[in-house]
Formats: sequence, structure tokens, C-alpha cells
Amino acid sequence: MKPLSSFQPIERAAIKVILTDIDDTLTTDGRLTSAAYAALEDLHDAGFIVVPITGRPAGWCDHIARMWPVDGVVGENGAFYFRYDREKRVMEQHFCMDDAARRENAHRLDAIRKRVLEEVPGAAVASDQAYRVADLAIDFCEDVPPLAEADINRIVSIFDDAGAIAKISSIHVNGWFGTYDKLTMTKTFLADCFDLNIEIEADRHQIVYVGDSPNDAPMFGFFPNSIGVANIKNFIGKLDAEPTYVTEATDGAGFVEVAQLLLER
Repeated sequence: MKPLSSFQPIERAAIKVILTDIDDTLTTDGRLTSAAYAALEDLHDAGFIVVPITGRPAGWCDHIARMWPVDGVVGENGAFYFRYDREKRVMEQHFCMDDAARRENAHRLDAIRKRVLEEVPGAAVASDQAYRVADLAIDFCEDVPPLAEADINRIVSIFDDAGAIAKISSIHVNGWFGTYDKLTMTKTFLADCFDLNIEIEADRHQIVYVGDSPNDAPMFGFFPNSIGVANIKNFIGKLDAEPTYVTEATDGAGFVEVAQLLLER
């Protein structure tokens, strides 16, 4: 990982799209600071396409798409995207799976939930689970005392045993049935809404992705201009792919650092 200061002006000049994780990337200690929100707004007002790519639930994403200075949101680690058309007052929604498949998967995830709670003391269903449509989020440090790494790995193994996908964020283990992830839905969103084909190298170079944890690894590995806020260093050795650059500051202050650099051009 190179310092963000080595992100050259000629490369920054090509950037049109800012993709960003939310938890511990935009937020700091569980809160969206005024500085981070202002950075989002400044980027949007400057003409960048700004899109959160998050593990957070559909209920939150409806709010984010409507209320934040963003151009859409990919939620539940790639289960869907939402984009609010302000002129038509219509929420555009695209899901990876149809209603019937999500209902069937919900039953399978409930069996996993029961097993996790029985076998991993201290784990809890995430407080935002009621607002989810496609995945199961197990809290290991957001609203519960932090679990040991062995316990987190045990949660992942329970998902694995059931044939589910499991990804570790900075606060939750998110699990689902299906082959999608943040990257697959991001490709769909950018193609549908902005006619960007990120399989084309030139289009990929127009994009920055900012993240902080292992579930961001597909994005780090795919986008040449990927950036980790400084707390990504907590996961060195645990990432399938590392970001190209790393900020000096952690959490939301790291995102502000990214925004300020991109706005300088």
C-alpha cells in the first residue's frame, strides 16, 4: 500500500466516480461526522458521481438514496442497488434475486442464525437486521462487547457449513446465499445508470474506491485507484487484496483526506 500522497495528479484528473464503504470509512466511532458528510456533498457538488457501497440494510439504503448527496447506493454487500430519481420522485430498485428466492433464502438464513446464537456466546443478530431483505448480519462489536478473532472465525465457518457466503466487515459478519458481492452489483449499477463498463480498463481508471475491511477486498483488487483509510492496517495479512493507496487518517477523517485531494485538481 502506497501513501495517498503518491496518487499522481494525472491519474486523479481522470476520476469521475467515487465509490465508498460506509462503516469506519465514512463513519467514525459509529457516527457520520459533519466533516465526512460535507466531503460527500462537496464531491457531489463538484460533479463527481458519488455512490456508497455498503453492507448496511435496505431500510437504511432507501434513506441514503433519498436524503444524502449521492447518486445511488449499493446495499447488503451487493444484493441490490437503489437510485432515487428526484425529478420523477421515484425510487429505482434493482435486486440480484427475486422475491421468491429471497423468501426461500430467509428460511435458510434463520437456521444459521439459530446455530450462531447457540454456538457462539456473545454474538448477536445485528440491530439493523429488521431492515434487511437479503442477508443475515451477525454483530461482533457494534452493539456487543468485541468478540475474539476465534469467535468471529467460528461465525464464518457456520455460514460456510451451510453453503452461504460470509464476509467480515469492521463490525459484522454478513452472510447470504448467492454468488454476488459488492463488485458484481457495482458493475450492474454503473452500467445501468451511467453507461460505464468497468470491464474496460479506461472506465476503471475513472473510479476511486474507498474502504476499510476484508469485505472490501473484491473492490480493492479490481480498481487500480483503490484507497484504504488508515484503519485498513488492522487487517494486514487478512485481506484477499489490498488497496493501492492508504490515507494518513483513520475512519471518516481518512475519507475527508481523499475528498480534499480529489477536489484540489
